[in-house]
Amino acid sequence: MEHRTAFIAIVGRPNVGKSSLLNYMLGQKIAIVSSKPQTTRTRITGVLTEEDTQLVFIDTPGLHRPRNNLDNYMLRSVNESVAGVDVGLLVAEANSEISEGEKILAEKFGAMGIPAVLAINKIDTLRDKSELAPIIAKLSEIYDFSAVVPCSAQTGDGVEILKSELRKLAEPGEFMFDEDTLTDQPERVLAAEIIREKLLRLLDKEIPHGTAVFVERMKEREDRPIIDIDATVFCERDSHKGIIIGKGGAMLKKIGSYARQDMEKFFGCRVNLKIWVKVKEDWRNRENILRSLGYDQNDFE
Repeated sequence: MEHRTAFIAIVGRPNVGKSSLLNYMLGQKIAIVSSKPQTTRTRITGVLTEEDTQLVFIDTPGLHRPRNNLDNYMLRSVNESVAGVDVGLLVAEANSEISEGEKILAEKFGAMGIPAVLAINKIDTLRDKSELAPIIAKLSEIYDFSAVVPCSAQTGDGVEILKSELRKLAEPGEFMFDEDTLTDQPERVLAAEIIREKLLRLLDKEIPHGTAVFVERMKEREDRPIIDIDATVFCERDSHKGIIIGKGGAMLKKIGSYARQDMEKFFGCRVNLKIWVKVKEDWRNRENILRSLGYDQNDFE
């Protein structure tokens, strides 16, 4: 049986549902999801292998105007992701106007000469499906897409059609990952992202984007199936630290409880999770801290 593969960059504006769509296609959560924009900070590779075809997805941060060194990294991450793929997947939102960012991303596909599929996400938010026709017409004007697929990462509507259209663009070639591979992200990164997702969901608007999570230790016990995880949440102000911890430690306990549940589901065993909170002022502009969190120093130039 001849194998077919494609590296696919998932791009779009912040908060259009790129990570949710990736998770739904894979059948399991590997990218964090929140209602707040700019949730994804790094490229997350998800691998979908079905029969003779392997699709390797690169989920990117939402394209936005950079305000600090961390934002510069995120923007560079988008550009590099688009530069090295076989197929582009532009995700747009059903209930929004075409943005300048979407036009820029479509132009990148054109400049590289790669095929691209347009996914119009969140169609479940439309009261009348007839509203889709003018939306599709407008978005189709910005690029000659191989396919335009209305879909919903919330309900799954249209997702199988989307996968089918992407499979059509795969080229003959050997699989790059084992067939049971779900992601190339280290387990420590996944654990840190799970904690960061809970921060995004449970805290006020501004505080989560001023936080980062670093897993200091992650070790499976030899005598029983339990993983011990020690993690540190970095924030920018003492007042933020107090909010993250909460009265009597209630908020931090809630964050840890929700994170542990997701970790146990993902790793398939019990998790002993301990979280500390430390203040690192202006860490999003401090290169040494960003490097310690795994961001590439070349992206801060």
